[in-house]
Amino acid sequence: MEYLPNILFAIILIAGIGFFSKNVKKLIRNIKLGQVIDVSDNTSQRWKNMAMIALGQSKMVRRPIAGFLHVVVYIGFIIINIEVLEIIIDGLFGTHRIGLTVLPVSAYGFLIAAFEILAILVFIAVTIFWIRRNIIKLSRFWKSEMTSWPKNDGNFILYFEMVLMTLFLVMNATDVHFQDMNSGNSISQFIAPWFSGLSESSLHIIERGAWWVHIIGILVFLNYLYFSKHLHILLAFPNTYYGKLTPKGQFNNLEAVTKEVKMMMDPNADPYAVPEDDGEVPAKFGASDVQDLNWVQLLNAYTCTECGRCTSECPANQTGKKLSPRKIMMDTRDRLEEVGKNIDTNNGEFKDDGKQLLDDYITKEELWACTSCNACVEACPVSIDPLSIILEMRRYLVMEQSAAPVELNNMMTNIENNGAPWPYNQMDRLNWKNE
Repeated sequence: MEYLPNILFAIILIAGIGFFSKNVKKLIRNIKLGQVIDVSDNTSQRWKNMAMIALGQSKMVRRPIAGFLHVVVYIGFIIINIEVLEIIIDGLFGTHRIGLTVLPVSAYGFLIAAFEILAILVFIAVTIFWIRRNIIKLSRFWKSEMTSWPKNDGNFILYFEMVLMTLFLVMNATDVHFQDMNSGNSISQFIAPWFSGLSESSLHIIERGAWWVHIIGILVFLNYLYFSKHLHILLAFPNTYYGKLTPKGQFNNLEAVTKEVKMMMDPNADPYAVPEDDGEVPAKFGASDVQDLNWVQLLNAYTCTECGRCTSECPANQTGKKLSPRKIMMDTRDRLEEVGKNIDTNNGEFKDDGKQLLDDYITKEELWACTSCNACVEACPVSIDPLSIILEMRRYLVMEQSAAPVELNNMMTNIENNGAPWPYNQMDRLNWKNE
Protein backbone atom coordinates (compact mmCIF):
# COMPACT_ATOMS: atom_id res chain seq x y z
CA MET A 1 0.00 0.00 0.00
CA GLU A 2 2.96 2.29 0.60
CA TYR A 3 3.69 2.49 -3.13
CA LEU A 4 0.06 2.65 -4.27
CA PRO A 5 0.08 6.45 -4.86
CA ASN A 6 3.25 6.11 -6.95
CA ILE A 7 1.76 3.28 -9.01
CA LEU A 8 -1.48 5.21 -9.49
CA PHE A 9 0.50 8.29 -10.53
CA ALA A 10 2.51 6.26 -13.05
CA ILE A 11 -0.67 4.79 -14.55
CA ILE A 12 -2.28 8.24 -14.91
CA LEU A 13 0.92 9.69 -16.40
CA ILE A 14 1.36 6.86 -18.92
CA ALA A 15 -2.33 7.00 -19.89
CA GLY A 16 -2.22 10.79 -20.37
CA ILE A 17 0.98 10.79 -22.42
CA GLY A 18 -0.13 7.70 -24.34
CA PHE A 19 -3.44 9.24 -25.41
CA PHE A 20 -1.65 12.44 -26.37
CA SER A 21 0.87 10.49 -28.47
CA LYS A 22 -1.96 8.65 -30.22
CA ASN A 23 -3.59 11.95 -31.17
CA VAL A 24 -0.25 13.40 -32.33
CA LYS A 25 0.17 10.44 -34.70
CA LYS A 26 -3.35 11.03 -36.02
CA LEU A 27 -2.56 14.73 -36.45
CA ILE A 28 0.60 13.98 -38.44
CA ARG A 29 -1.28 11.40 -40.54
CA ASN A 30 -3.97 13.94 -41.41
CA ILE A 31 -1.47 16.65 -42.32
CA LYS A 32 0.38 14.20 -44.57
CA LEU A 33 -2.82 13.71 -46.58
CA GLY A 34 -1.85 16.96 -48.29
CA GLN A 35 0.19 17.24 -51.45
CA VAL A 36 3.98 17.20 -51.21
CA ILE A 37 5.66 20.61 -51.27
CA ASP A 38 9.35 21.42 -50.96
CA VAL A 39 9.99 23.82 -48.08
CA SER A 40 13.64 22.97 -47.48
CA ASP A 41 14.95 26.26 -48.85
CA ASN A 42 16.49 29.15 -46.89
CA THR A 43 16.65 27.41 -43.53
CA SER A 44 18.35 30.39 -41.85
CA GLN A 45 15.40 32.66 -42.64
CA ARG A 46 12.96 29.98 -41.52
CA TRP A 47 14.69 29.61 -38.15
CA LYS A 48 14.69 33.39 -37.80
CA ASN A 49 10.95 33.55 -38.54
CA MET A 50 10.22 30.87 -35.97
CA ALA A 51 12.33 32.64 -33.35
CA MET A 52 10.79 36.05 -34.02
CA ILE A 53 7.15 35.12 -34.64
CA ALA A 54 6.48 31.97 -32.60
CA LEU A 55 8.95 32.40 -29.77
CA GLY A 56 9.29 36.18 -29.78
CA GLN A 57 5.58 36.90 -30.38
CA SER A 58 6.56 39.76 -32.73
CA LYS A 59 3.23 39.82 -34.60
CA MET A 60 1.12 39.43 -31.47
CA VAL A 61 2.32 42.70 -29.95
CA ARG A 62 1.21 44.75 -32.95
CA ARG A 63 -1.99 45.10 -30.95
CA PRO A 64 -0.34 46.26 -27.71
CA ILE A 65 -2.97 45.39 -25.07
CA ALA A 66 -3.88 41.93 -26.32
CA GLY A 67 -0.26 41.33 -27.30
CA PHE A 68 1.12 42.17 -23.86
CA LEU A 69 -1.50 40.04 -22.09
CA HIS A 70 -0.80 37.13 -24.42
CA VAL A 71 2.95 37.39 -23.78
CA VAL A 72 2.28 37.28 -20.02
CA VAL A 73 0.13 34.16 -20.37
CA TYR A 74 2.52 32.56 -22.83
CA ILE A 75 5.69 33.12 -20.79
CA GLY A 76 4.01 32.49 -17.46
CA PHE A 77 2.30 29.27 -18.46
CA ILE A 78 5.43 27.84 -20.10
CA ILE A 79 7.80 28.73 -17.25
CA ILE A 80 5.42 27.70 -14.48
CA ASN A 81 5.05 24.28 -16.06
CA ILE A 82 8.78 23.71 -15.61
CA GLU A 83 7.68 22.73 -12.11
CA VAL A 84 5.81 19.84 -13.71
CA LEU A 85 9.21 18.10 -13.90
CA GLU A 86 9.46 18.24 -10.11
CA ILE A 87 5.88 17.03 -9.74
CA ILE A 88 6.52 14.06 -12.05
CA ILE A 89 9.66 13.05 -10.15
CA ASP A 90 7.88 13.43 -6.81
CA GLY A 91 4.91 11.44 -8.08
CA LEU A 92 6.95 8.56 -9.46
CA PHE A 93 9.45 8.21 -6.60
CA GLY A 94 7.39 9.34 -3.63
CA THR A 95 9.61 12.32 -2.81
CA HIS A 96 8.38 15.76 -1.82
CA ARG A 97 9.81 18.88 -3.46
CA ILE A 98 12.81 17.05 -4.87
CA GLY A 99 14.16 20.40 -6.00
CA LEU A 100 15.20 21.19 -2.43
CA THR A 101 17.60 18.24 -2.46
CA VAL A 102 19.41 19.34 -5.62
CA LEU A 103 19.27 23.13 -5.29
CA PRO A 104 20.22 25.49 -2.47
CA VAL A 105 17.23 26.76 -0.52
CA SER A 106 17.80 30.28 -1.84
CA ALA A 107 17.90 29.15 -5.48
CA TYR A 108 14.84 26.94 -5.09
CA GLY A 109 13.01 29.73 -3.28
CA PHE A 110 13.86 32.19 -6.05
CA LEU A 111 12.44 29.84 -8.70
CA ILE A 112 9.21 29.14 -6.84
CA ALA A 113 8.79 32.83 -6.00
CA ALA A 114 9.11 33.68 -9.70
CA PHE A 115 6.61 30.93 -10.54
CA GLU A 116 4.11 32.31 -8.03
CA ILE A 117 4.41 35.86 -9.34
CA LEU A 118 3.94 34.61 -12.89
CA ALA A 119 0.95 32.52 -11.75
CA ILE A 120 -0.87 35.55 -10.38
CA LEU A 121 0.00 37.58 -13.51
CA VAL A 122 -1.36 34.78 -15.71
CA PHE A 123 -4.54 34.66 -13.62
CA ILE A 124 -5.02 38.43 -14.01
CA ALA A 125 -4.32 38.35 -17.76
CA VAL A 126 -6.69 35.43 -18.31
CA THR A 127 -9.40 37.23 -16.33
CA ILE A 128 -9.01 40.28 -18.60
CA PHE A 129 -9.23 38.01 -21.65
CA TRP A 130 -12.45 36.55 -20.24
CA ILE A 131 -13.89 40.04 -19.73
CA ARG A 132 -12.94 41.09 -23.27
CA ARG A 133 -14.57 37.96 -24.67
CA ASN A 134 -17.73 37.73 -22.55
CA ILE A 135 -18.55 41.18 -21.15
CA ILE A 136 -17.05 43.70 -23.57
CA LYS A 137 -17.78 41.18 -26.36
CA LEU A 138 -15.24 42.25 -28.94
CA SER A 139 -16.91 41.86 -32.32
CA ARG A 140 -14.28 39.53 -33.80
CA PHE A 141 -15.15 36.92 -31.16
CA TRP A 142 -18.83 37.02 -32.13
CA LYS A 143 -18.82 36.62 -35.91
CA SER A 144 -21.25 34.16 -37.52
CA GLU A 145 -18.67 31.36 -37.77
CA MET A 146 -18.11 31.51 -34.02
CA THR A 147 -20.85 29.05 -33.14
CA SER A 148 -21.32 27.44 -29.74
CA TRP A 149 -18.24 25.20 -29.81
CA PRO A 150 -15.65 27.81 -30.92
CA LYS A 151 -17.01 30.30 -28.38
CA ASN A 152 -17.10 27.72 -25.59
CA ASP A 153 -13.67 26.40 -26.51
CA GLY A 154 -12.12 29.81 -25.90
CA ASN A 155 -13.74 30.04 -22.47
CA PHE A 156 -12.86 26.46 -21.53
CA ILE A 157 -9.17 27.22 -21.99
CA LEU A 158 -9.46 30.37 -19.89
CA TYR A 159 -11.16 28.40 -17.09
CA PHE A 160 -8.48 25.70 -17.36
CA GLU A 161 -5.74 28.27 -16.86
CA MET A 162 -7.54 29.97 -13.98
CA VAL A 163 -8.00 26.67 -12.16
CA LEU A 164 -4.44 25.46 -12.76
CA MET A 165 -2.94 28.72 -11.50
CA THR A 166 -5.21 28.65 -8.45
CA LEU A 167 -4.30 25.05 -7.66
CA PHE A 168 -0.59 25.85 -7.91
CA LEU A 169 -0.90 28.71 -5.41
CA VAL A 170 -3.17 26.73 -3.03
CA MET A 171 -0.75 23.80 -3.18
CA ASN A 172 2.05 26.07 -2.00
CA ALA A 173 -0.09 27.97 0.52
CA THR A 174 -1.16 24.78 2.34
CA ASP A 175 2.30 23.16 2.32
CA VAL A 176 3.24 23.79 5.97
CA HIS A 177 6.93 22.96 5.60
CA PHE A 178 7.24 25.12 2.49
CA GLN A 179 5.63 28.08 4.29
CA ASP A 180 7.87 27.55 7.33
CA MET A 181 10.88 27.72 5.03
CA ASN A 182 9.79 31.33 4.28
CA SER A 183 11.58 31.31 0.95
CA GLY A 184 9.72 31.21 -2.35
CA ASN A 185 6.28 31.95 -0.97
CA SER A 186 6.08 35.36 -2.61
CA ILE A 187 2.33 35.13 -3.28
CA SER A 188 1.23 32.04 -1.38
CA GLN A 189 2.16 33.64 1.96
CA PHE A 190 -0.82 35.94 1.49
CA ILE A 191 -3.12 33.00 0.72
CA ALA A 192 -1.92 30.81 3.61
CA PRO A 193 -3.85 32.81 6.27
CA TRP A 194 -7.10 31.79 4.54
CA PHE A 195 -6.45 28.28 5.88
CA SER A 196 -5.09 29.31 9.29
CA GLY A 197 -7.95 27.75 11.27
CA LEU A 198 -7.30 24.24 9.91
CA SER A 199 -5.25 21.51 11.51
CA GLU A 200 -1.96 20.39 9.99
CA SER A 201 -3.56 17.12 8.82
CA SER A 202 -6.36 19.03 7.09
CA LEU A 203 -3.81 21.30 5.41
CA HIS A 204 -1.93 18.22 4.24
CA ILE A 205 -5.10 16.78 2.68
CA ILE A 206 -5.81 20.07 0.86
CA GLU A 207 -2.19 20.31 -0.30
CA ARG A 208 -2.22 16.73 -1.61
CA GLY A 209 -5.61 17.24 -3.23
CA ALA A 210 -4.42 20.41 -4.99
CA TRP A 211 -1.23 18.58 -6.05
CA TRP A 212 -3.16 15.66 -7.59
CA VAL A 213 -5.80 17.79 -9.31
CA HIS A 214 -3.07 20.11 -10.62
CA ILE A 215 -1.08 17.36 -12.37
CA ILE A 216 -4.22 15.59 -13.62
CA GLY A 217 -5.48 18.95 -14.89
CA ILE A 218 -2.26 19.50 -16.82
CA LEU A 219 -2.58 16.06 -18.45
CA VAL A 220 -6.23 16.74 -19.32
CA PHE A 221 -5.23 20.13 -20.73
CA LEU A 222 -2.49 18.49 -22.81
CA ASN A 223 -4.95 16.05 -24.35
CA TYR A 224 -7.63 18.68 -24.80
CA LEU A 225 -5.30 20.62 -27.09
CA TYR A 226 -5.90 18.26 -30.02
CA PHE A 227 -9.61 19.09 -30.02
CA SER A 228 -9.08 22.80 -29.41
CA LYS A 229 -7.96 25.87 -31.30
CA HIS A 230 -5.18 26.05 -28.71
CA LEU A 231 -3.32 23.38 -30.64
CA HIS A 232 -1.38 26.42 -31.87
CA ILE A 233 0.55 26.28 -28.58
CA LEU A 234 2.45 23.38 -30.15
CA LEU A 235 2.02 23.97 -33.89
CA ALA A 236 2.92 27.66 -34.02
CA PHE A 237 6.60 26.69 -34.09
CA PRO A 238 6.57 24.39 -37.14
CA ASN A 239 3.96 26.59 -38.82
CA THR A 240 6.12 29.72 -38.63
CA TYR A 241 9.17 27.71 -39.71
CA TYR A 242 7.42 26.40 -42.83
CA GLY A 243 5.67 29.71 -43.49
CA LYS A 244 5.76 31.20 -46.96
CA LEU A 245 8.97 33.06 -47.81
CA THR A 246 8.03 34.26 -51.30
CA PRO A 247 6.25 37.61 -51.72
CA LYS A 248 2.74 37.53 -50.31
CA GLY A 249 0.16 36.62 -52.92
CA GLN A 250 2.70 35.38 -55.45
CA PHE A 251 0.92 32.81 -57.60
CA ASN A 252 2.76 29.57 -58.13
CA ASN A 253 3.09 28.31 -61.70
CA LEU A 254 1.76 24.87 -62.57
CA GLU A 255 4.37 22.77 -64.32
CA ALA A 256 1.86 21.34 -66.81
CA VAL A 257 0.61 24.79 -67.79
CA THR A 258 4.15 26.18 -68.05
CA LYS A 259 5.10 23.30 -70.34
CA GLU A 260 2.12 23.99 -72.62
CA VAL A 261 2.90 27.71 -72.81
CA LYS A 262 6.54 27.03 -73.63
CA MET A 263 5.47 24.71 -76.44
CA MET A 264 3.12 27.37 -77.79
CA MET A 265 5.86 30.00 -77.65
CA ASP A 266 8.54 27.77 -79.20
CA PRO A 267 8.92 28.75 -82.90
CA ASN A 268 10.52 25.37 -83.63
CA ALA A 269 7.71 23.33 -82.11
CA ASP A 270 5.46 21.33 -84.42
CA PRO A 271 1.92 22.72 -83.88
CA TYR A 272 0.42 19.48 -85.16
CA ALA A 273 2.49 17.15 -83.01
CA VAL A 274 0.48 14.91 -80.69
CA PRO A 275 1.99 14.72 -77.18
CA GLU A 276 3.16 11.28 -76.18
CA ASP A 277 0.96 9.46 -73.71
CA ASP A 278 3.15 8.62 -70.73
CA GLY A 279 0.32 6.77 -68.98
CA GLU A 280 0.12 9.22 -66.10
CA VAL A 281 -3.20 10.62 -64.95
CA PRO A 282 -3.24 14.38 -65.65
CA ALA A 283 -2.69 16.44 -62.53
CA LYS A 284 -5.73 18.10 -61.03
CA PHE A 285 -5.75 21.85 -61.36
CA GLY A 286 -6.42 23.59 -58.06
CA ALA A 287 -8.23 22.16 -55.06
CA SER A 288 -11.77 21.03 -54.40
CA ASP A 289 -11.04 19.02 -51.25
CA VAL A 290 -8.45 18.96 -48.49
CA GLN A 291 -6.38 16.20 -50.13
CA ASP A 292 -5.74 18.57 -53.05
CA LEU A 293 -4.12 21.17 -50.79
CA ASN A 294 -0.46 20.87 -49.82
CA TRP A 295 0.54 19.68 -46.36
CA VAL A 296 1.68 23.14 -45.23
CA GLN A 297 -1.81 24.47 -45.91
CA LEU A 298 -3.26 21.64 -43.82
CA LEU A 299 -0.76 22.47 -41.07
CA ASN A 300 -2.05 26.05 -41.31
CA ALA A 301 -5.59 24.81 -40.71
CA TYR A 302 -4.64 22.96 -37.54
CA THR A 303 -2.57 25.92 -36.30
CA CYS A 304 -5.38 28.47 -36.65
CA THR A 305 -5.90 30.26 -33.34
CA GLU A 306 -9.40 31.45 -34.33
CA CYS A 307 -8.41 34.85 -32.94
CA GLY A 308 -10.22 36.60 -35.78
CA ARG A 309 -7.49 39.11 -36.58
CA CYS A 310 -7.58 38.02 -40.21
CA THR A 311 -11.34 38.50 -40.49
CA SER A 312 -11.26 41.84 -38.67
CA GLU A 313 -8.73 43.12 -41.24
CA CYS A 314 -10.51 41.65 -44.30
CA PRO A 315 -11.99 44.46 -46.47
CA ALA A 316 -14.51 42.07 -48.01
CA ASN A 317 -15.80 41.09 -44.57
CA GLN A 318 -15.84 44.72 -43.44
CA THR A 319 -18.12 45.63 -46.35
CA GLY A 320 -20.63 42.92 -45.44
CA LYS A 321 -19.59 40.19 -47.86
CA LYS A 322 -19.80 36.57 -46.80
CA LEU A 323 -16.04 35.94 -46.76
CA SER A 324 -14.28 35.33 -43.45
CA PRO A 325 -10.65 34.14 -43.71
CA ARG A 326 -10.98 32.62 -40.24
CA LYS A 327 -13.94 30.53 -41.44
CA ILE A 328 -11.86 29.32 -44.42
CA MET A 329 -9.30 27.89 -42.00
CA MET A 330 -11.91 26.51 -39.60
CA ASP A 331 -13.78 24.82 -42.47
CA THR A 332 -10.56 23.32 -43.80
CA ARG A 333 -9.74 21.88 -40.39
CA ASP A 334 -13.28 20.54 -39.92
CA ARG A 335 -13.24 18.84 -43.31
CA LEU A 336 -9.76 17.41 -42.65
CA GLU A 337 -10.97 15.99 -39.35
CA GLU A 338 -13.97 14.47 -41.15
CA VAL A 339 -11.66 12.86 -43.71
CA GLY A 340 -9.44 11.55 -40.93
CA LYS A 341 -12.38 9.95 -39.13
CA ASN A 342 -13.49 8.42 -42.44
CA ILE A 343 -10.04 6.82 -42.78
CA ASP A 344 -10.14 5.54 -39.20
CA THR A 345 -13.57 4.01 -39.76
CA ASN A 346 -12.53 2.29 -43.00
CA ASN A 347 -9.31 0.64 -41.81
CA GLY A 348 -6.90 3.21 -43.17
CA GLU A 349 -8.60 3.82 -46.50
CA PHE A 350 -10.66 6.85 -47.45
CA LYS A 351 -14.12 5.92 -48.65
CA ASP A 352 -15.84 8.51 -50.83
CA ASP A 353 -18.46 10.19 -48.67
CA GLY A 354 -19.93 12.34 -51.43
CA LYS A 355 -18.69 15.50 -49.79
CA GLN A 356 -15.83 17.91 -50.37
CA LEU A 357 -14.42 21.15 -49.04
CA LEU A 358 -15.84 23.14 -51.95
CA ASP A 359 -19.61 23.73 -51.72
CA ASP A 360 -20.14 21.49 -48.66
CA TYR A 361 -18.00 23.72 -46.44
CA ILE A 362 -16.81 26.73 -48.44
CA THR A 363 -19.11 28.35 -50.96
CA LYS A 364 -18.20 29.91 -54.30
CA GLU A 365 -19.61 33.20 -53.02
CA GLU A 366 -17.00 33.26 -50.26
CA LEU A 367 -14.16 32.46 -52.67
CA TRP A 368 -15.02 35.16 -55.20
CA ALA A 369 -15.57 37.79 -52.51
CA CYS A 370 -11.83 37.77 -51.79
CA THR A 371 -9.90 40.76 -53.15
CA SER A 372 -6.52 38.96 -52.86
CA CYS A 373 -5.20 41.90 -50.85
CA ASN A 374 -3.26 39.74 -48.33
CA ALA A 375 -4.59 41.66 -45.33
CA CYS A 376 -5.47 38.35 -43.65
CA VAL A 377 -1.99 36.92 -44.24
CA GLU A 378 -0.33 40.04 -42.88
CA ALA A 379 -2.58 40.08 -39.79
CA CYS A 380 -2.12 36.45 -38.73
CA PRO A 381 0.12 36.19 -35.63
CA VAL A 382 1.37 32.70 -36.56
CA SER A 383 1.99 32.97 -40.34
CA ILE A 384 -1.21 31.28 -41.58
CA ASP A 385 -2.07 31.89 -45.24
CA PRO A 386 -5.84 31.69 -45.91
CA LEU A 387 -5.37 33.36 -49.30
CA SER A 388 -3.38 30.40 -50.67
CA ILE A 389 -6.33 28.08 -50.03
CA ILE A 390 -8.77 30.54 -51.60
CA LEU A 391 -6.61 30.85 -54.71
CA GLU A 392 -6.23 27.08 -55.09
CA MET A 393 -9.98 26.63 -54.91
CA ARG A 394 -10.51 29.45 -57.40
CA ARG A 395 -8.00 27.77 -59.70
CA TYR A 396 -10.08 24.60 -59.55
CA LEU A 397 -13.24 26.48 -60.40
CA VAL A 398 -11.64 28.23 -63.38
CA MET A 399 -9.46 25.46 -64.82
CA GLU A 400 -11.48 22.35 -63.96
CA GLN A 401 -15.07 23.58 -64.01
CA SER A 402 -14.89 26.75 -66.12
CA ALA A 403 -16.99 28.25 -63.35
CA ALA A 404 -15.51 31.72 -63.10
CA PRO A 405 -17.87 34.69 -62.69
CA VAL A 406 -19.20 36.21 -65.93
CA GLU A 407 -17.05 39.32 -65.50
CA LEU A 408 -13.89 37.26 -65.16
CA ASN A 409 -14.78 35.06 -68.13
CA ASN A 410 -15.39 38.17 -70.25
CA MET A 411 -12.02 39.58 -69.23
CA MET A 412 -10.18 36.34 -70.06
CA THR A 413 -11.96 36.12 -73.42
CA ASN A 414 -10.92 39.68 -74.22
CA ILE A 415 -7.31 38.95 -73.29
CA GLU A 416 -7.35 35.86 -75.50
CA ASN A 417 -8.91 37.64 -78.47
CA ASN A 418 -7.72 41.21 -78.11
CA GLY A 419 -4.60 41.03 -75.97
CA ALA A 420 -6.21 43.31 -73.37
CA PRO A 421 -8.95 43.01 -70.70
CA TRP A 422 -11.20 45.43 -72.61
CA PRO A 423 -13.40 44.64 -75.64
CA TYR A 424 -11.29 46.53 -78.19
CA ASN A 425 -9.92 44.87 -81.30
CA GLN A 426 -6.20 44.65 -81.84
CA MET A 427 -6.07 47.89 -83.82
CA ASP A 428 -7.89 49.83 -81.11
CA ARG A 429 -6.34 48.22 -78.03
CA LEU A 430 -4.76 51.49 -76.86
CA ASN A 431 -8.08 53.35 -76.84
CA TRP A 432 -8.47 52.63 -73.16
CA LYS A 433 -6.02 55.50 -72.53
CA ASN A 434 -8.64 57.97 -73.71
CA GLU A 435 -11.47 56.51 -71.64
